[in-house]
Amino acid sequence: MLAITRRAVAVGFLTVALAACKVVPDDGRPGPVPTPTPSPGPAEDVLPTDTSRHRVALLVPLSGENAAVGRSIANATTMALLDTNAENLRITTYDTGTGAGTAAARAIADGNKLILGPLLREDVAPVIARARPARVPLVTFSNDTSVAEPDVFVMGHVPEQSIVRTVAYASQQGSRRFAALVPNGDYGQRAAAAMTAAVAGVGGTLVATERYDRGNTSIVSAAERLKAAGPMDAVLVAEGSRLSALAAGTLKEGGTQVHILGTELWSGEASLASSSAMRGAWFSAVSDQRYRQFVTSYQTRFGEEPYRIATLGYDAVLLALRIAREWQPGRDFPTARMLATDGFLGLDGPFRFRSNGVGERAMEVRQVGNGSISVVDPAPTRF
Repeated sequence: MLAITRRAVAVGFLTVALAACKVVPDDGRPGPVPTPTPSPGPAEDVLPTDTSRHRVALLVPLSGENAAVGRSIANATTMALLDTNAENLRITTYDTGTGAGTAAARAIADGNKLILGPLLREDVAPVIARARPARVPLVTFSNDTSVAEPDVFVMGHVPEQSIVRTVAYASQQGSRRFAALVPNGDYGQRAAAAMTAAVAGVGGTLVATERYDRGNTSIVSAAERLKAAGPMDAVLVAEGSRLSALAAGTLKEGGTQVHILGTELWSGEASLASSSAMRGAWFSAVSDQRYRQFVTSYQTRFGEEPYRIATLGYDAVLLALRIAREWQPGRDFPTARMLATDGFLGLDGPFRFRSNGVGERAMEVRQVGNGSISVVDPAPTRF
């Protein structure tokens, strides 16, 4: 599942005639060499022959309802190539909006040895059906771990990891009795399962879980039912900031002392800090420290703000460049190098992949205050 929310305005089209602006995090290793020559898409039936560059395909929607998101990711990959002065990668963009399987077939026929994408969970199966026989792995931008396999690497920010991190922090602060409010549907099911595992992992007690249909009245009613279940120290509300604030108000009525816990859905939601019911709430997400610099650079180049997910495109290029140091052009992608125990460094901080293809990210814990949101437990700087 990939929840695409528009916390920023639409972005510009992919372009390479851009001014350079360094926003690459320094991992302490020497970077690649001179000027990039990214390709915005397959303009001809046959790509030129490459003997010194790696062919990497970017599969994102450039048409249809998610076109703006896809272009934002594509623009970010161009930024990464320019910022690193990479000349050893040829990245060609293919439109999944007209069919993910067709885009993948074209990418394989063009000789690409690595696929960055697709964006949506439902597009993974038709892409891997074409890529696997050619021994071409995928680095998908989805955050749904159900599509992960040894040759399908999930790069999206996984909601379950945010919940585990927050519950662990709450436990360290003394919380023992937990409860959860989760929406009906796939996201709610994943959140509920993660909450159950996280509470068990810290030796806590899951008092109750209440489900609801997304809507003002439904979440309030669910919060009332949950409150009647008995005393609890902390409640996970797997929802966006507006509905979470409604639930928090109900849970805290009558002076009830309970910590409100959130998910990665709260990241970037400035309205959280304006709700008195949300004060003291905790949630976890990847650090935004480098993201703010990325936004400034992106706005300078494209005149618009990027979608938050665009950093995945940037970091996927950094990942490819890191592995390209020991990857001969024209050879199969060295998939085993994706499992480096020390991981990789990107705009969203350190990340690494498990043997099952699931990406693991370093997350920080934030606390909602009176008009502000602060970091109370920083993300680790390395694995």
